[in-house]
Amino acid sequence: MTEPIPELDRTFLLGPFADHLRFERGLGERSVEAYLHDVGRMAAFLRTRGKGAPGGVTSSDLRAGVMHLKDLGFAATSIARNISSLRAYFRFLVAEGVVEADPSDRLEPPRGWRNLPEVLSVKEIEALLQAQDIGHPLAWRDRALLEFAYASGVRVSELIDLEVSRLFLKEGFASVTGKGSKERLVPVGRRAVGALSLYLRDIRPRIEKGEGRGRVFLNARGRPLSRMGVWKILRKNVEAAGIEKKVSPHTLRHSFATHLLEGGADLAAVQEMLGHADISTTQIYTHVDRSYLREVHRSYHPRA
Repeated sequence: MTEPIPELDRTFLLGPFADHLRFERGLGERSVEAYLHDVGRMAAFLRTRGKGAPGGVTSSDLRAGVMHLKDLGFAATSIARNISSLRAYFRFLVAEGVVEADPSDRLEPPRGWRNLPEVLSVKEIEALLQAQDIGHPLAWRDRALLEFAYASGVRVSELIDLEVSRLFLKEGFASVTGKGSKERLVPVGRRAVGALSLYLRDIRPRIEKGEGRGRVFLNARGRPLSRMGVWKILRKNVEAAGIEKKVSPHTLRHSFATHLLEGGADLAAVQEMLGHADISTTQIYTHVDRSYLREVHRSYHPRA
C-alpha cells in the first residue's frame, strides 16, 4: 500500500460510503466493516495501478484486482463477497454523481469459481420431515423446527431468535428480524402451521420453566435453542432419514429457494422472502440440476 489508510478513505470516499451503508441501507456495524475492508483492499490495489480516485477506475482495473485476490489465495466465496462489495460501492458512487458509469457492472468471478450451494431434493426433504421418532418427548419440537425452517427459508439466527408473539399462524406468516435489524414477513405453509400448532399447544408449555424468553424453540431445559442445538437436531434427523449429503441449517434455506425457483416462483419474490438486500445474491439459487433442465427443455421446446 503506497498511501496511508486515511488518504485512501478520503480519495475513495469510504467515509460517505460507510454512512450510506449505515443510514440508508440500515446495515449493522459488522456488515459495514466488512464492506469497507473489501473496498479498502481494492482501493489499495488500484493505487498500485496509478488510480488515485474511483473516477478513473475501469472494468479492466477491477478484473485485475479480482485476479490479484485469486493470486493471494482467496477462496471463491471470499472473492464473490468482494465483488458484491464493489458493486454496492460503485452503485453508491453512480447515485451520488461521483462516477458516470459503473465499472463493476459486468464484473464476475472467473468461470467455475463459484460453488453452488448444496441442496436437498424434494424427496430428501420429505424424508427429513418424517424422520422423527414420534415416541420421543421432543419429536414434535424437532418436526416443527424443521418444517418451519424449510417453509420459510429463514437464517439460523432468525430461527433461534423467533418469538411466539411474532407467529401469525392463522394468517400463515411469521415476522423475523434479519440482517441490519430489518423485519420481514415470511410464509408458513399449512404443514408447518400444523406442526407448530401442536408443538406450541402440547410440548412447549411442558418444557418452558420461565427461562424461555418468549422464544418459540426451546431446548430440553426450557431455554432458547442455540445454533449448536439446531445443528444437533438437524444432524440427528438427517441420519435418521438416511441422507448422505453434508447438511447444515443453511442447506434448508438453499433448498427452500431452489425449490421455489424450480417451481416457477418470481426471483424478486424469493429475494423478498430470503431477506436479500441485493437481488444478485438471490441469483445464485437460479441454478437447477441438469436433469430438471433437460425435462423442461423436452416439455416446452418446439423441436425437443
